[in-house]
Amino acid sequence: MDEALLRSLTPSVLAVLVRRGADFAAAEDAVQDALVEALRVWPADPPRDAKGWLVTVAWRKFLDQARSEAARRRREDRVEEEPTPGPAPAVDDTLQLYFLCAHPSLTPSSAVALTLRAVGGLTTRQIAQACLVPEATMAQRISRAKRTVSDVRFDQPGDVATVLRVLYLIFNEGYSGDVDLAAEAIRLTRQLAAVIDHPEVAGLLALMLIHHARRAARTAPDGSLVPLAEQDRGRWDTGSIAEGIGILQTALARDRLGEFQAQAAIAALHADAPTAEETDWVQIVEWYDELTRLTDSPVVRLNRAVAVGEADGPRAGLAALAAVDGTLPRHTAVAAYLHERDGNLETAARLYAEAAQQAPNLPERHHLTRQAARLNARRNGR
Repeated sequence: MDEALLRSLTPSVLAVLVRRGADFAAAEDAVQDALVEALRVWPADPPRDAKGWLVTVAWRKFLDQARSEAARRRREDRVEEEPTPGPAPAVDDTLQLYFLCAHPSLTPSSAVALTLRAVGGLTTRQIAQACLVPEATMAQRISRAKRTVSDVRFDQPGDVATVLRVLYLIFNEGYSGDVDLAAEAIRLTRQLAAVIDHPEVAGLLALMLIHHARRAARTAPDGSLVPLAEQDRGRWDTGSIAEGIGILQTALARDRLGEFQAQAAIAALHADAPTAEETDWVQIVEWYDELTRLTDSPVVRLNRAVAVGEADGPRAGLAALAAVDGTLPRHTAVAAYLHERDGNLETAARLYAEAAQQAPNLPERHHLTRQAARLNARRNGR
């Protein structure tokens, strides 16, 4: 594919959208989406009229975005028209609500879904993405959970493990940047740690603190994603890292290892390395082995493949990746990275473009699109 052609057409396509009435920021997003689609489609089916194709696809993307934004505004207007609520008690009952939604009559997966929707404020789509199931499946799961608890007494709170799972998923959603919930998840986990002496509660709090400490370095001033290896470690919050590691060490000393402690140990090894090159990948792989034993999670196996690629070389990482379900989110992006490390730039560029099409959010899509363009430029000697 001619990357130079795409770059040369971008300003004129953007101008067409603006003339048609799109505001500049929305037009930019729509054109970026069209470029991602071009990277995916053109190598196998190049259009006769490249500019016309881009204009058509970009305009459709803009209309989809505009309809979605209009629907969101209508929902917000309806909320603003509702009567102002009366005085509320100063007591924070949020954590209690989490336990009540994790009712014993529900399965753990249904309790997690219901709590994320009813208390956590996440959309059905966000919950589905976090739980790796189709949105329609998650909608049915939430509806069944609501029916199940509609006639029960909420006097039997759920267990700690379910509440921890909910807090973990809410933190991850906030940390991704889609919804700013990370600080709220940390606050509630601190409350839980203050009233429950449980090593996994401590492990989750440590994990949150260490990850949140790096948040300022995860994006560039223009909003683009900065991979962990390229982050300015001087911008990390060393106080939060030190607090998280201290909490983790105390929890590990109790010799009751759980998945959140293992995840926190991996995060601590990343945070403890002065530079990306000094990361102890061998030990990280060992912790991923422990985490796999504890959870048998496909996401853990996917992340382990990256760690193996760093510790033992990209071909070892690709071998580990071959045993992971290829339909898993971000599987294609990991394959692209490992192929690039192995020197196979053509395959890596193609996979980066495919991964961009699958990306769950716009910053990640833009990042993967730039990776594909970078490798194509290297292959063409530019």
